[in-house]
Amino acid sequence: MSNEQEWQQLANKELSRREKTVDSLVQQTAEGIAIKPLYTEADLDNLEVTGTLPGLPPYVRGPRATMYTAQPWTIRQYAGFSTAKESNAFYRRNLAAGQKGLSVAFDLATHRGYDSDNPRVAGDVGKAGRRYRHRGRYESPVRPDPAG
Repeated sequence: MSNEQEWQQLANKELSRREKTVDSLVQQTAEGIAIKPLYTEADLDNLEVTGTLPGLPPYVRGPRATMYTAQPWTIRQYAGFSTAKESNAFYRRNLAAGQKGLSVAFDLATHRGYDSDNPRVAGDVGKAGRRYRHRGRYESPVRPDPAG
């Protein structure tokens, strides 16, 4: 295929079996940005980000010059759907196996910033993760290793 017009004809032919066209494949993001089914070099002409570099303003390529080339991506497992003791054991096993960070699953009440004993969130406590109370009253799922 040598050009976009040929591609569009071929795509429309394939889509006609489902009574669709290439134009029907354009999706809108929540921000109102059109996502096309095909991008070509011509789409780069109006981009302000071409010619930018990571670590330099306007930072569209990232905040650090080396980005992840000098530091591997973190490996995480979203967890915390059990007791604090069980979650702690799970986190320890994963960290020992090479996991680089923790992604703790908090319940809906905690996500909303409420103590679990607040009447406004009674139906959300314990849903979608571990429940937590305000600092000083909660049982932490992440505890220091007593062995050192």
